[in-house]
Amino acid sequence: MKKYGYKPFLLVVLLLLSTGLLTGCLFEGEQSLEKMDTPEEEATTTPDPSSEEPQPEGDGEETDGAGEDSEGESASSTVARELYLMDANGMIAPQTLELPASKEVAAQALEYLVKDGPVTNLLPNGFQAVLPAGTQILGLNPQEDGTLVVDVSEEFRNYDAKEEEKILQAMTYTLTQFDNVNRIKLWINGHEQEVMPVDGTPITKGVSRSDGINHLVGVQTDVLNSEAVTVYFPAQNGDQVYHVPVTTRVEKGEDEYAAMVQALLKGPELGGSLMNPFNEGAEMVSSRLENGVLSVSFNEKILTGADNPSLSNAALASLVLSLTDLSDVESVEVQVDGAEQVMNESGEPLAEPVSRSDISGAEEV
Repeated sequence: MKKYGYKPFLLVVLLLLSTGLLTGCLFEGEQSLEKMDTPEEEATTTPDPSSEEPQPEGDGEETDGAGEDSEGESASSTVARELYLMDANGMIAPQTLELPASKEVAAQALEYLVKDGPVTNLLPNGFQAVLPAGTQILGLNPQEDGTLVVDVSEEFRNYDAKEEEKILQAMTYTLTQFDNVNRIKLWINGHEQEVMPVDGTPITKGVSRSDGINHLVGVQTDVLNSEAVTVYFPAQNGDQVYHVPVTTRVEKGEDEYAAMVQALLKGPELGGSLMNPFNEGAEMVSSRLENGVLSVSFNEKILTGADNPSLSNAALASLVLSLTDLSDVESVEVQVDGAEQVMNESGEPLAEPVSRSDISGAEEV
């Protein structure tokens, strides 16, 4: 034992120790390799939709962070605006177009009257813009009396004399659709204009809707004993029916509402592009204004159709567009003597007064 007992024991101990140390070194080495070969997980963040931090720019489409689809975004980024454009017959008529939403609504409306401008791809068939190509809107300065000073660039001078009145009418009617604008004054490149630059139309006092639009004055008209009224008649271009404002003259002394209705019932001049939407023999019986609602009563000749008499859409539109041009009329109620209820072309009762926006579909501003 003394000679041989300890050696096997020592050999076993040494073998175990060396094995343990070697195993420990291998484990430690494996852990180190694992840490070196496997990169640390990178921190990732997802933008919070409710965060006010700016988001990365995308494809240029506006988003509101609420997860709207593209259809919703498109609907919220345009606004219906009424622009006065020139039709195929050379008359100025309102057309309701979808324009990009803008805080500068008046300046934008003028920009969309410029030939070869942003309105080009939106123009209805047969219509054209009226302001000379290249015209820039340099500034708009509203006055307390309702006058809007319009400053345009030198390119504005580049038009034919025959277009001068049309340009004035389109600008005036487009801008005076806004509640705080009653008239416009023209400046060119910072200089006030007393006359139009090509044909010399006087504009010292400014231009308003009272100056008229698409003037139709017959040869037999007694100008001295008549006064101007503006009424709307339908016109047609292909399948599109639209209404054109025209300024005509009626005898002085007539009630304002009666004079306008009489001008409508008389119809436009024969041989023109405008249509008469009223039946022969139609007459106004009475009118009454209360709280902005003008009730107008007619005889039964105003209705069309024997089996189911109704008021034509064109006649209704002419009445409403014409009468709501008056400052004290907000809507029109049509009544017919002997009829309990007036029906429209679709057979629906006209149970409520009809406003301008019901006819044109344009946004009220």
